[in-house]
Amino acid sequence: MIKPILICLLSLFVFLGCENTNPYLAVDAGLDALKAVTLSDKDVKPLAAEASKQSDAKNRIAGLGDPHGNRLKKLVGDRTDSDGYAFDFKVYLSSQVNAFAMADGTIRIYSGLMDMMTDEELLFVVGHEMGHVVERHIRKKIMLAYAANAVRKGIASQESLVGDLARSAMGGFVQALVNAQFSQAEEKEADDFGLAFIKKHGLDARAAVSALKKLDTLGKGHSFLSSHPDPALRAQRLQDQIDHPDQATAPSFMGRIIDKIKAWIMARVRGFFS
Repeated sequence: MIKPILICLLSLFVFLGCENTNPYLAVDAGLDALKAVTLSDKDVKPLAAEASKQSDAKNRIAGLGDPHGNRLKKLVGDRTDSDGYAFDFKVYLSSQVNAFAMADGTIRIYSGLMDMMTDEELLFVVGHEMGHVVERHIRKKIMLAYAANAVRKGIASQESLVGDLARSAMGGFVQALVNAQFSQAEEKEADDFGLAFIKKHGLDARAAVSALKKLDTLGKGHSFLSSHPDPALRAQRLQDQIDHPDQATAPSFMGRIIDKIKAWIMARVRGFFS
């Protein structure tokens, strides 16, 4: 997490020292690099809300009377609040098999994914996306998106053909968030949240397993699977949890130590820039 941001910062120091540099874009790039390491939870939500707004503007949203929109609204019902978050659910009318969440509680489900799933399977997917929000996975993606944007602006500050190309690519911030790739650990946390979510509401836990098995049938070359860990392995892990709930494993001692070290490093980096 720290390494790409530090590389970004070092790159910007090089840009600022070059001739033929647009100082305004270079300074803007430096500000984005600073934001990448100092973003707080309070900062993240309005950024996510703006990204959601831009994404919605580029997609067809199921309106009143649309079967997909009505189905999701009926399934979600009053389950729009959890762990201090108020979730906003909408359907994108697209054959694409996908779903994503933003840090402000925005959750978008593509109709192509809905068409594959039973109601209980779809609610597992909803719970999985809620898990990404509650577990604060998206905050990391926003930090990395800011770092990437800073690098693009640093390149764009150069008065050259490369700079022109970089300037034309600055709209990738929203796309980076929509197509965010999560680590295996993050996907496990989201899967566990989704499983707990359907259990909490009295639904068949096996729907989580069957939902992942259906995703596995998409084929290895599918864009959804290229950005997600193997659904078959995830399905088996959840099946094992269902069959042997008393053997559910807590985070390892070493995993907890690594998390603490990461948190300590991030706190020191933020303190350096404060």
